Amino acid sequence: MKNRQVDPFAAARPRATVGEWLHFAEKLYRREKLALGQVATNAHDEALYLLLRTLDLPLDSDARVLAKKLTAAERGTVAAVFRRRVLERVPAAYLTREAWLGEHRFYVDERVIIPRSYFLEIIPTQLDHWLPAGKKVRRVADVCTGSGCLAILLAHHFPSARVDACDLSAEALEVAKINVREHRLTRRVHLIFSDVLVAVPAARYDVILCNPPYEPSALVDAQAPEFAAEPRLAHDGGRDGLEIIRRLLQQARTRLQPHGIVVIEVGGLGAAIDREFAALEPHWLHTEDGSDCVVLFQAARLGSV
Repeated sequence: MKNRQVDPFAAARPRATVGEWLHFAEKLYRREKLALGQVATNAHDEALYLLLRTLDLPLDSDARVLAKKLTAAERGTVAAVFRRRVLERVPAAYLTREAWLGEHRFYVDERVIIPRSYFLEIIPTQLDHWLPAGKKVRRVADVCTGSGCLAILLAHHFPSARVDACDLSAEALEVAKINVREHRLTRRVHLIFSDVLVAVPAARYDVILCNPPYEPSALVDAQAPEFAAEPRLAHDGGRDGLEIIRRLLQQARTRLQPHGIVVIEVGGLGAAIDREFAALEPHWLHTEDGSDCVVLFQAARLGSV
């Protein structure tokens, strides 16, 4: 007789308050070794986020919310959400249909990778340093746009710029369309179905930004269920992770203004980038956590690709 998975929600004692549910959820996260990093980096924060969203409580609720007693209907709703998260390993953002980058909320579902990017800190603090002082940025590209989140952040940061956002996934572009519309940027953010820049209309950009698929295929094969639930197209960077990055740098040679820059988030590929593209003089941008995994190339160097 095959062993059947025990339902921890059926056997446990009743949980009456938000705080009791939070404590219970944290224990389950640890016991089941749930993967984190898509919404929060620790079990407490993700479980609290799910509780607040499920109960339609403000995300900035203070500690008093933990004492809130739940009705029988609310307890049933919370249990259903945590069953999906814990037993089915559904990512939290797919359960709430949203993700946040700073103050900006984005709609997400299984058609797109869940937004998470060092560009949240890089765009407002470091891009301007690499561009001519006093010169307005007129045109920007976001390659592999996914949900459109980075295109939208770029549009907010460069208020005079047109943003071309491209992706090879027609389904991802459907989600991006929702977000562009919700952020009221349909006049400035243009969505384009394209494999990197191949089908993007001819233009020269001040900034080309990209958070590409950069995981080597073998690592994608071994991903935790939460990350495997995201589109493989958004993760798989080929045998060594560099497939999309190589193509982008080749295409960027003729797509940048003379003062332009291309900026790419590359995960753990730092050493590989330094080896393969040393002639391009890659500049590594500092991140608050010290990972420094965002690389910048200047147009003047790309002739060496």
